[in-house]
Amino acid sequence: MTMDPLTALETSTRIAAGDVGILDIVDAALEAAHADECHAWTWIDDTGARNTARKLQRQLDAGQARPGPLFGVPCPVKDLNALAGAPRAVGSRAVGGTPSDHDDGIVTRLKAAGAIPIGTTAAPEFGLPCYTEPDGRAATVTPWDHTRMAGGSSGGAAAAVGAGQVPIAQGSDGGGSIRIPASCCGVVGLKPSRGRVSAGPYGIDGPGLVCGGVLTRTVRDTAAALDVLSGPWPGDPFYAPTPTETFLSACGRDPGRLRIGILREPVIADAQVHPDILAALDRTAATLESMGHVVEQTSAPFGPREWDSFRCVWEVGAAAIPVLPEREELCTPMSRWLRAGGRRRSGVELAEALAGIQMVARQVGQHWRRFDVIVSPTLAQPPLPVGALRDDEDPAADFDAQCRFTPWTSLWNITGCPAMSLPLHNTRIDGVELPIGIMIGGRLYDEATLLALGCALENTRDCERSCR
Repeated sequence: MTMDPLTALETSTRIAAGDVGILDIVDAALEAAHADECHAWTWIDDTGARNTARKLQRQLDAGQARPGPLFGVPCPVKDLNALAGAPRAVGSRAVGGTPSDHDDGIVTRLKAAGAIPIGTTAAPEFGLPCYTEPDGRAATVTPWDHTRMAGGSSGGAAAAVGAGQVPIAQGSDGGGSIRIPASCCGVVGLKPSRGRVSAGPYGIDGPGLVCGGVLTRTVRDTAAALDVLSGPWPGDPFYAPTPTETFLSACGRDPGRLRIGILREPVIADAQVHPDILAALDRTAATLESMGHVVEQTSAPFGPREWDSFRCVWEVGAAAIPVLPEREELCTPMSRWLRAGGRRRSGVELAEALAGIQMVARQVGQHWRRFDVIVSPTLAQPPLPVGALRDDEDPAADFDAQCRFTPWTSLWNITGCPAMSLPLHNTRIDGVELPIGIMIGGRLYDEATLLALGCALENTRDCERSCR
């Protein structure tokens, strides 16, 4: 059996109907994970996954389970998150990889829904870069071309889903870390609204930039997972209001006639955008217009200077990651450079940066107040060759190159609004077919409109959802 043709919803439906056993599904996913050629996995839990599959099957056979959309579905956890019993290295040689003694809240909710964490997926050190090339292990690559990057920081998750090893994988996004690899691997990646998926009960995110989520092959699977993951934990500093409908039901409705802004202009960097990327954006705009939406060009709401606030917060956040002094040299040059920059920042600078982020968010809201949705490329280039961005000799150049590669994604972390990368187009480079992601961003807490529109676009896309 191969997981490739089955979505998460199809898998759970077949399990509930008795058409396939949970252990069969898990065995197929484990076999695919062990045969992985994308370097997507950091740990595979054969014994634990099979034991969980048998337990869930017994509950189902005894009528003690109420199967939901993720029941019995294999779903790995990103190495940045805690999974009880799994070694957690957060992509770093400076961290020992000691097994976690607890589950993060997002893992707790996945398990409660019957999802089976069959292992952990690769991430770059501390989730900081937009590529997954951690020291001490092979770089994670896109299943479309094993010489090209999977993106980051949820690179392992995206590669595992894109390769058809699992239908869904947990990820997180603080500057594009779900959407970037989604674009590189040709899968769906949604960054929910701030507060929609809680970091609780253990996680902390003072500026509100990071949000948990999943990577999938369909918008409907993403919506079903969001129904499972959304909701607060006690003491949350950010809280998204309870939706009036399930996110999955939003996929079945007409989004209505929307006013859509097309953003071609890079926001945070003077980036050169690949012509095939812009052509894909133009085709998407034409498709939206043919669907009856009001489509018009729009401009960037702020420039590189205003983005300096995000950079300050990013550096200070990197500096705050606990690393033993004697192990600091084991960090990558990029991490050390960011951490050194964060230590040089004063408390006043951080306070000004946090205020600056809020002001930029207000500026964006005012600039785009007439639009329901903003559409842009996810990335400025198709997936690049491994090592094209990483520069250990000049981390500042490395950072700038990352900004030029991802000039739209962090905008949505600053505003807290939802944004989703959709695998709508392909291009051929050097004789190899590569995916192009298109990003749709919406109003705060309005994931429903993005999901409805995403499903409509998914039905008209001009490429296959799998690279194989």
